[in-house]
Amino acid sequence: MSGRRIDRREGRRLFGLDPAAYDSARPGHASEVYEILVERCGLAAGTWVLEVGPGTGQATRRLLDLGAQVLALEPDPALAAYLEDTLSTRIEVQVVALEEAEPASARFDLAVAASSFHWVDEELGLAKLFEAVRPGGWVALWWTLFGESDQPDAFISATSPLLEALVASPTGGREGRPAHALDSEARLGALLAAGFEVAEHDLARWEARWDTSGIRALYGTFSPIARLDVARKTEILDGVARIAERDFGGRVDRTLVTSLYTARRPR
Repeated sequence: MSGRRIDRREGRRLFGLDPAAYDSARPGHASEVYEILVERCGLAAGTWVLEVGPGTGQATRRLLDLGAQVLALEPDPALAAYLEDTLSTRIEVQVVALEEAEPASARFDLAVAASSFHWVDEELGLAKLFEAVRPGGWVALWWTLFGESDQPDAFISATSPLLEALVASPTGGREGRPAHALDSEARLGALLAAGFEVAEHDLARWEARWDTSGIRALYGTFSPIARLDVARKTEILDGVARIAERDFGGRVDRTLVTSLYTARRPR
């Protein structure tokens, strides 16, 4: 991909272009994340959770199943409408970016962001979360990665020529740095600078499988592709499907990595 990056304001609206397609194509996140939220961060029945950028609610549904009460801050009106249609009786949704939100101070036991915090101004966003969680409350930020792992990925290698000229997502690393979600020095440093303590980084590796139509749909949810005009997008996705069918027999097995950061507001 090129050295240019997708603007934050543009990125926040891309996933609302077809929320149902995004929801069905994405595989969610590693179960280990939710185990850590329970065991380390105290997630349980009645826990008040502030969720930043819930998108189509993949993580939200897991939080609700674990008993959380969720206030979701979703800046894209289309995604907020999707959440209200699918989860309206179970959560409160505010159509606002975290940077402009004014959640009640010290109200929340836990603040989370699942594959969304790269669309937030990190310094300002963490300051907002610090104020929102109660003393002793937790923040958990995580990303599920499709190719930024330290392990070889044959499908990434095969499809990368299709993506060379595309504008990059903010999930990519800055020059000389690891991918955003894997840059533990930067992410842990930002949490500590915001006033949090006991900051930790966990990696969970897990397996996922797609057929040809599924992997084509998945690539259609990646922001550098989702932002393209219909003709260019179709050209790339058809190329992805051809590679999946021709070179992988219509079955793509991949090792995904979920990168999780947790920290606590001092008591």
